[in-house]
Amino acid sequence: MSIDESRLQDPLLERDSTSPEADAGLSPSKKRKRARDGEVEVEVASKKELKKAKKRKAAKMEEEDLDLEAGLNKAFSHMDSQLLADYIAQKTRKYQTDLSSIELEDKYINANAIHETTSWNKLRTLDNLPGFLEKFAGNSTKLWSASKKNGAPHTIIVTAAGLRAADIARAVRKFQTKDAAVAKLFAKHIKLQDSIKFLKSTRTGIAVGTPTRLKDLMDEGALAVDRLERIVIDASHIDIKKRGVLDMKETQVPLIAWLGQSEFKERYTAAEKGLQLLFY
Repeated sequence: MSIDESRLQDPLLERDSTSPEADAGLSPSKKRKRARDGEVEVEVASKKELKKAKKRKAAKMEEEDLDLEAGLNKAFSHMDSQLLADYIAQKTRKYQTDLSSIELEDKYINANAIHETTSWNKLRTLDNLPGFLEKFAGNSTKLWSASKKNGAPHTIIVTAAGLRAADIARAVRKFQTKDAAVAKLFAKHIKLQDSIKFLKSTRTGIAVGTPTRLKDLMDEGALAVDRLERIVIDASHIDIKKRGVLDMKETQVPLIAWLGQSEFKERYTAAEKGLQLLFY
């Protein structure tokens, strides 16, 4: 048999590019490059796995903090001011992807603006809300008072929905007197004009409302904030879908916009006539 014929009868095998024979034909520099490329691939894969593991761990921890029976996300009870600021910033980036980095920066709430409440060791339920207010109000007797100026509350509690706002209003009704009303300020079942009329004619100590309605009432000049001493965010409450006021775009975005108004921002860290920002 001729040499050419023997070649034709050899099996047509493809050599594995990673086999020793394949490497043997490479120059030392190409071998080093292949080794480096392999190391990089392993490193990238390891980082991806680590990132996935962290996400799984975080998701598990978040799930463990959810108490559906009580309707609470217990994570907020152990978040200090910096963790809260980071959490809010994370949600802002998630829900406002159309904003530039500079625009996002302007939306962030500084940790120094958030009042520390981790010392509160009771469940953040409706029943315990009055006690929470008394603990962090400084002079708690003022909770039963109201400015002589109509529609100028000392406390505004912000929540996600009208039904929840009505529940909160009932929970803090102990602070209501004949000279200090608890105002319900939300859109469902209450017309904007009715809320305007109420605020303009009533001394209000505590107001409970949703972000959009609160903004509308401020724009109308009915809700005055010059006597405001504290804003309380109903952050721990979750609905049956495990979502709170900071976990839904339709409530988080208007809430952060409302909190970021100049009337508030310049007072969060002020030495005199400061404005408390508390997350319940």
